[in-house]
Amino acid sequence: MRKGIIVQKFGGTSVANPERIIGVAKRVAATKKKGYDVVVVVSALGGTTDELVDLAGRISKNPAEREMDMLLATGEQVSVALLAMALHELKQEAISLTGAQVGIVTDSSHTKARILDVSTQKLRKELRVGKVVIVAGFQGVNLDQEITTLGRGGSDMTAVALAKVLKAKMCEIYTDVKGVYTADPRIVKDARKLDSISYEEMLELASLGAKVMQARSMEVAGKFNVPMHVRSSFSKKKGTLITKEVRAMEDVLVRGVTAKKDEAKVTICDVPDKPGEASRIFELLAKADINVDMIVQNISRTKATDISFTVPNSDLKKTQEVVQKVIKTIGAKAVTYNKSIAKLSVVGIGMRSHSGVAAKMFKALAAKKVNIEMISTSEIKISCVIQKKDADKAVKAVHKSFGLEKKPKK
Repeated sequence: MRKGIIVQKFGGTSVANPERIIGVAKRVAATKKKGYDVVVVVSALGGTTDELVDLAGRISKNPAEREMDMLLATGEQVSVALLAMALHELKQEAISLTGAQVGIVTDSSHTKARILDVSTQKLRKELRVGKVVIVAGFQGVNLDQEITTLGRGGSDMTAVALAKVLKAKMCEIYTDVKGVYTADPRIVKDARKLDSISYEEMLELASLGAKVMQARSMEVAGKFNVPMHVRSSFSKKKGTLITKEVRAMEDVLVRGVTAKKDEAKVTICDVPDKPGEASRIFELLAKADINVDMIVQNISRTKATDISFTVPNSDLKKTQEVVQKVIKTIGAKAVTYNKSIAKLSVVGIGMRSHSGVAAKMFKALAAKKVNIEMISTSEIKISCVIQKKDADKAVKAVHKSFGLEKKPKK
């Protein structure tokens, strides 16, 4: 008797070489033997995407986004085919499929497309005959049959979308760490693995620099209540469950600390202080599909004001093009760019019912002489822009100030 469907996603480090691919195949086959139908989503072999981006950069300084999608989508095709071969060697029937073959339909935003629809017909047909279905993550096809990719970490989005449409029992995300930690364990040696975390907290951590999950995938998982388990490819121990918020979670003031180091700060100087100028700036940035994050506008004392905002480094070139046009239009005096920043954040749903988080965070930073350039808050997070060189020591200091480290064994 079949127990239902499990979706398993394996990241690039999990399939970095033939030995690891064989290890993944054994894990997948073991899950199949327990009576589950298995759909596997695989990323490109570790380092492949970066190599392809580098290769494109050696050909063109500004490659067309459509052609980048054509190029980058090939990485996952290698992975799925090799994993299917490894399963065949274990006498387990399996089939590898591209996003287009599955029927993952996206919009036309090349390099960061959004999924519009997922067909289950082909998937269910192959599952019915006992095959493990291996799907290339990170990719789909738009309505014009053009290949698209889902942005960095897009394989997470593929896995969550498949788990949702297939009504999977569980979506397992396999990575090179044992679960979700209170901070990056490579920076904070005594960071503690969490047994569980809410969708909302995980979404915030992912969007603020935690690399365990893609933020957009957490948005969908939370919206549709997709059961998720983040765990290690190299261990059989339980990882971290991502679940709906439960009352006990509110007792924890801060769940995690993270730093995002791939951001840039843009400051437009001497913007005329009159209604509509800010909206003109950000409308044009939105039309260029640039994701603006923190925004600070100084109080005007001279009929002109400075507006600062942060964008991902990957969008900085596009931002510069848009901003150079807009400052001429609105009559601003100048613009500055700073890539030497990081965004430090604390996250926890306990902030809704507890005060003093900001004071404790700022005190910890002051003790380490870390200067704060911008501040932004929401119900469950506080973020500060600081200098990139201070990021690691700031994470360690704030993590310690909230007592998030591992408790010593008795």
